[in-house]
Amino acid sequence: MQKFSLRGKTALVTGGNRGLGLAIAAALYDAGATVVLTARDEVQLAAAKAQLLERGEGQVHTISANLSDDASVTDLYNAVHIRVDSVDILVNNAGVNRRGPAENLTEDDWHYVLQTDLTVPFLVARTFARPMLHRGWGRILNIGSIFGQVAFGHRVPYGAAKAGVIHMSKVMAVEWAGRGVTVNALCPGPFATEMNKVVMNDPEQYQRFVNNIPIGRWGDLEEIGAPALLLCSDAGSFITGTTLTVDGGWTAQ
Repeated sequence: MQKFSLRGKTALVTGGNRGLGLAIAAALYDAGATVVLTARDEVQLAAAKAQLLERGEGQVHTISANLSDDASVTDLYNAVHIRVDSVDILVNNAGVNRRGPAENLTEDDWHYVLQTDLTVPFLVARTFARPMLHRGWGRILNIGSIFGQVAFGHRVPYGAAKAGVIHMSKVMAVEWAGRGVTVNALCPGPFATEMNKVVMNDPEQYQRFVNNIPIGRWGDLEEIGAPALLLCSDAGSFITGTTLTVDGGWTAQ
């Protein structure tokens, strides 16, 4: 079990104030990591910090940030390093979605989702990887989606972005494999998150999702933490460039 310990490590989780990001942050925190949470909403960040600190002793830092371009990523990097000496683990989780029939989506919808869900994760990974590569140890976990692997209607920009995240992770993994930094994509299926409220609150859509899941239910948030911990710790030291899908069997069909 020592391989799963993150004592002495610092993890940055974007979009760490709720949902999957907070669940992953909790798993890393429980394993001993100092955790830095970043998101837009300061109130939710404060609540997330309090929730983590209730789990036991440890350090949690929060940074309110709107990651939209290279300059904002540089600002985040500087803000993080005011609070901690280094970042050993990056979880690229922040993301958005705009749903609708492809013929009704606008150019703004396309660019907004691609910028937030693909371009910004690239910029964050590139920026925080540099010191990891210099030190010779790092873990980068990019959050994809099963909809980057299989098609599902009304999600053209989201699916395209998440497919890009998966392939971006593979290319980064190949480039950095010999320098101590692993890069993987974690692809969740349906989980009860804020982003999925529109589906969860529609009984017909909700059941349509359940019908695609061999296990027969949506994932509990606690079920995303252990897979993330594997990929962020020494237990996953020989795993890089992979896509770990946590979806109750959806994509196995």
